Formats: sequence, C-alpha cells, structure tokens
Amino acid sequence: MSNGLEDLQQAFKQLRLSEVSLELPAFMREAEQKSWTYYELLNHLLKYELTKREEKNKARRLKWAKFPYQKTLEDYDLSEQTSLSERQMRQLMEMNWLEQQYNLILLGPPGVGKTHLAVGVGLEAIEQGYQVMFLPMGELTTILKTSDYTRKSQIALNRIKKSDLVIIDDLMYMAMDPMEANQFFQLVDYLYE
Repeated sequence: MSNGLEDLQQAFKQLRLSEVSLELPAFMREAEQKSWTYYELLNHLLKYELTKREEKNKARRLKWAKFPYQKTLEDYDLSEQTSLSERQMRQLMEMNWLEQQYNLILLGPPGVGKTHLAVGVGLEAIEQGYQVMFLPMGELTTILKTSDYTRKSQIALNRIKKSDLVIIDDLMYMAMDPMEANQFFQLVDYLYE
C-alpha cells in the first residue's frame, strides 16, 4: 500500500496538486476511519487543495502590496471621524467602486487616519481577490525615474501596472518637477486604459 500511496502522491505532484500530495496519507486514513465514499474523498481532497491555494495566493498578494502595516477597516474608529459614516464605510468594503473603476481621494490634515483607511481598503480588496499595490509618492517617483535603468524599478512598475488597485500615499506631500509630473501623468493615463 505504501508504494501505491507514494505513486499516488507523485501523481498528485505531477498534476500540481502539491498540498493534497503532502496530506494524502492523512486523508486516506480519515477516509478509511469514516468510511467515506469515493465522491466524499475526492470532494475533501479538492476542497483542501483549493483552500491551500487561496491561502498562498492571499499571502502572495499581501506581500506584493507592500503595506507599511496591516490595519483593517474594522479597526478604524468611526466615532473620531465625523466626515465618514457607517454607510460609507460599508460601501468602501463592498468594493463596488473598484469594479466600476472609481477613484478614491482621501483628503485631510495629518493624523486623521487617511493612511489607515487606505491600508484598510487595500486589505479588504486583497480579501476579495484583487491585486493591490501600496506605495508612497516619493517611492513612486523614484520608480518612474529609474525604470529605464534598473531591473528592480522595472519589476515594480510592472507590478503597479498589473494591479487592480494602486494606492498612492502622500500624493501631495512633495512637489514634482515637470519631468516627474509627466511620468506620473503617463502612468495614470496607462492605468485608466
């Protein structure tokens, strides 16, 4: 049986069902103990693989997003913010605005939670399967300036272009020269297309 089990594990690996391959012995034991039907066994195997893949994809999307910290929208204290209602917060969480390709602009003085809101929106988007990229305007300017010269900036720019949601923090924090403004405009124009 162990040779047959090893052959099955190898076959699962070749089919790129690596998570199931690792847990196959445990699933086989459980199937025998609980007298699962073939359908039940297959159902458990496939659900397990899909769940593990989604967990890995979510972890990859979180890493790719490059958030400075992780604070969710649920962590945001609405009682201290009079210009944002519970209804608006729920609308942010629904992500319909993202599907409809609306922009969000978070304006306010320092310390009111703009970055927290932006990170929370990004985390919610990742939970819903979107690709997100978070970066400060200074970092974006550097990427745009050096994308013709460095591989690291080219990779970052490609990730920005492939993202479903691009969050630019402190957009108005720094002044841009005409070349930087032009590069930024070209990126925004590309993202709109």
